[in-house]
Amino acid sequence: MAIKKALVHDWFSVYAGAEKCVESFTNIWDDFDVYSLIDFLTERDREIILKGKHAKTSFIQRLPFAKKKYRGYLAFFPLAIEQFDLREYDLIISSSHAVAKGVLTHADQLHISYIHTPMRYAWDLYHQYLRESGLDHGLKGGLAKLILHYIRLWDLSTVHRVDRFVANSHYIARRIKRVYGVNADVIYPPVDVEKFLLGEKKEDFYLTASRMVPYKKIDLIVETFSHLGKKLVVVGTGPDEKKIKSLAAKNVELLGYQSDEVLRDLMQRARAFVFAAEEDFGIVPVEAQACGTPVICLGRGGTSETVIDGLTGIHFENQSVNDLASAIERFEQMEDTFDPTKIRNHALQFSRQRFEEEFKKYVDDAYQQFCELRKK
Repeated sequence: MAIKKALVHDWFSVYAGAEKCVESFTNIWDDFDVYSLIDFLTERDREIILKGKHAKTSFIQRLPFAKKKYRGYLAFFPLAIEQFDLREYDLIISSSHAVAKGVLTHADQLHISYIHTPMRYAWDLYHQYLRESGLDHGLKGGLAKLILHYIRLWDLSTVHRVDRFVANSHYIARRIKRVYGVNADVIYPPVDVEKFLLGEKKEDFYLTASRMVPYKKIDLIVETFSHLGKKLVVVGTGPDEKKIKSLAAKNVELLGYQSDEVLRDLMQRARAFVFAAEEDFGIVPVEAQACGTPVICLGRGGTSETVIDGLTGIHFENQSVNDLASAIERFEQMEDTFDPTKIRNHALQFSRQRFEEEFKKYVDDAYQQFCELRKK
């Protein structure tokens, strides 16, 4: 008898890291019914991620300005995700960085949740989120704090709706243990490493690429290179762009948004890729390594697992100009020891094919065990 499957994702608005995982889920199984708070994908992205399907959406989809302002309805997310009637499904896979893991399930269903991160703005980044949003004081701030308090309580109450947690890194598995008090298995997410070709001839510039938002610390990278006078190329746009431009000296070249093709070319030619964020996993540093390019990165978070200090890159301890400058100096002292082929071979272990094979086996084994237990 066919297994009836549901796939639940927080929201479909852009094609980003979490959606790359959903793309793999629909590569593995083509018979999902898909659920999401909202679905505003372009037709091109829909074809890639959902193979042309439309998600069954919540009432958030129909609220005013939902396409661009859906995050403003955060207080309604728990209610919305609980309205999905999933009683008829045997297997539920949720892809969650917010509320997808909180769907209502029953004892005769297996619910596997792939966790990109516990909700950062409700937990780890709570105070930073309030400060950067100007919500750390005043009436609006008080309301935001009340909503996030409610979100945390609800988030904890949903833990036992999941039978198996899968984290995208050991770093996230530790956060799941701390926040939810449960253990998680680790399956690294898919990276399209085959699209990134080896570049053995490096040129005299460093590269960073990211959306310009505070936690990505592009301002720190630009400030450090402006102080050092070494050539840095920056790809990306975002809310912090004006601030970052004000920090950039003549040796820092801000290219703004660039196509995937241009970014791949820059990755192949750069001396090193610089990454200062504390990420859950960090796909872009793996892409840079797939080009044979060493990565200078923060030695915390996902990059501590994907970049090998002294072999495929350099770690630095703190998000500070001094620590980053010291890491760059260390890199230049041992630059000749980095082997582009070895760096690329390391990156290949994070391929999409590896993820799909590993995740399919994990789900098949879990479902078989679940069925055996159900017979007892």
